[in-house]
Amino acid sequence: MYIPNVLEKTSSGEKVYDLYSRLLEDRIILLSGEIDDNLYVFNTLGIIGKNGAGKSTLLKILSEITPPTEGTIKLRGKIASLLEVGTGFHPEMTGRENIFLNGSILGMKKAEIQRKLDEIIDFSEIEEHIDTPVKRYSSGMYIRLAFAVAAFLESEILIADEVLAVGDLSFQKKALGKMDEVSKTDGRTILFVSHNMSAVRSLCNKGILLEKGKIKIQGDLDDVIDEYYENPFLNLNESITDKIARLPRDESFVINNIEVTQNEKPVTAVVGNGESIDIDISYEVLKKEIGLRVYVDVCDSGGELIFRSFHDEKKSGMGSVPPGKYQSKVSIPANVLGPSKYILRISATIFNVRSCAGDGVKIPLNVIQTGLYNTAYPMDTFRGKVAIPLEWETTEWA
Repeated sequence: MYIPNVLEKTSSGEKVYDLYSRLLEDRIILLSGEIDDNLYVFNTLGIIGKNGAGKSTLLKILSEITPPTEGTIKLRGKIASLLEVGTGFHPEMTGRENIFLNGSILGMKKAEIQRKLDEIIDFSEIEEHIDTPVKRYSSGMYIRLAFAVAAFLESEILIADEVLAVGDLSFQKKALGKMDEVSKTDGRTILFVSHNMSAVRSLCNKGILLEKGKIKIQGDLDDVIDEYYENPFLNLNESITDKIARLPRDESFVINNIEVTQNEKPVTAVVGNGESIDIDISYEVLKKEIGLRVYVDVCDSGGELIFRSFHDEKKSGMGSVPPGKYQSKVSIPANVLGPSKYILRISATIFNVRSCAGDGVKIPLNVIQTGLYNTAYPMDTFRGKVAIPLEWETTEWA
C-alpha cells in the first residue's frame, strides 16, 4: 500500500514554503509558493543553484541530518538519502551488513531486505567486494552500493545529491535510468540536486532555484533553468554595452566592446543561417599574463555548451600577452547553425588560473532558415544542435 508523503517548511513572518506530495490518480502533486497555494504536478523535483546556494544543506535538513535554524520540517513516509560519500554507512561493517542496516533504519523487516538483496548487489556491480568492510571501498564503489541501496529499498521519497558525479559515466547513466524508473513505475517522489542540467532535464519535470538559502524561482523546469543560466532570451532589451558594464572587474583584462554583425550590419536577436556571423571583440590587457585566452562559446537555448573557439587555438604553444589594446575577430561560417535558438557567450580566461570575465557576455541568437539545411523538406523538424552540411556521394550499384 502506498504511504503518502508530507513535507512542510514554514517560517514565521517571512516566506511560507510548502511541499505536499500525495498520490492522486496515479500522479504526485506538489503544492508550493508564498502563501498562494499554487498547484503543480510532479514526480521528480530538481533543486538547482550555484555553489553555496544551500542545496546540499536543504537535503540534509530534509534527511533529518541537520536541524533547520528556523521553521519546521514535517515528514510522513520513508526517506532514502544519497548524499555525500560517507553518509549513512558504517565504515567497519561490510557492504552486505550495511544493506541490512539501512533497510532496518527504513523500518523494513529482515525478510523484506533479503528479498531485495540480490537485486541490490547485482545493480551495484561490486559482488566480489560485498563482504569487505566499506572503509576499504573506493569512492566509486561506495557510490555504486549506496545508490543501489537507496534505489531498491522500499522508501517513498528518494533524495539524491550531486554525489552521483563521483561514479563513472556508465554508472551515472544507469543510475539516472533507475531513478526515472522508480519515479514513473513505483510513484516515488525524487528530490534531485545536480549541476548537470542535462541530467536534471532528463529526470525532472519541476524545479526550484535556490540563491543564498532562499527560493528564487520555482515551478516549470525550463523557466527555472533559464533563470539559473541568466538566459539572455529573458531580457532581449538589454544592450551589449550594458552587459559588458555588468562584468566583474579583473586586474589583468577588460572587455571594451563587442560587435556581432552579418553582412556588416548589427545582428538583432533574429539572424539567418545562410551567411556567416561575424564577431569583433575589443579588449585591453592591463598586465602581462601567460595563457590569457579570449573565447567564444556557442550554446543551446538552455545554456549547454555546443562548441568553444579560442583566439589562439591554432598556436603551437602557450604564449604570453603583453599589456596593450587588442582586437580579435572570428566568424561562424554559414550553414553551421540550424534553425534554432542559440546563445553566444564571449569571455576570457587565464589557463588553469581563473576566468577574467565571470560568466561572460551572453548574446541571444534566434537563427532562422535561410541556408542549405534541409531545403528540400522545409517542414521537417530540425534535429541536433548544429547543421553542418556534409559532402555525400551516392552511386547506383547492381
